[in-house]
Amino acid sequence: MDDKAFLHQFESAALPFTDWHHKQHIKVAYLYLRSYPFDEALERMRESLERLNIAHKVPDEPGRGYHETMTQAWLRLVHVTLCEYGPAENTEAFYEKNPQLSQPKALRLFYSQNILMSARAKAEFVEPDLAPLPKIKKK
Repeated sequence: MDDKAFLHQFESAALPFTDWHHKQHIKVAYLYLRSYPFDEALERMRESLERLNIAHKVPDEPGRGYHETMTQAWLRLVHVTLCEYGPAENTEAFYEKNPQLSQPKALRLFYSQNILMSARAKAEFVEPDLAPLPKIKKK
């Protein structure tokens, strides 16, 4: 599936939930950041993730559902990677070219488990307690 069709499936909540993994999160973040400033990309990511979760009846409970801190942290990491290393011809190439983004547990370098898995971090963005996230560059 090409990037345009993939993004359409995601935004319309038609993407099968069994096809929604870390790699797809990174790809969507990349597509939004290629088209929008950081704040707008974040808003679109948030709205689309919540719509997808509703469509697939994902319960909003500890360990499940939308997580604000994880969303923002990963969006920042993709943004910094995009600014530092540049875009690729498509999302698959970007993902393959940047293996540092392929490790779902990379946020452990920035957050302790207690902070990242807290109800507060799920509901609102919480700054990391182990190491600062890279600063985003405003376009």
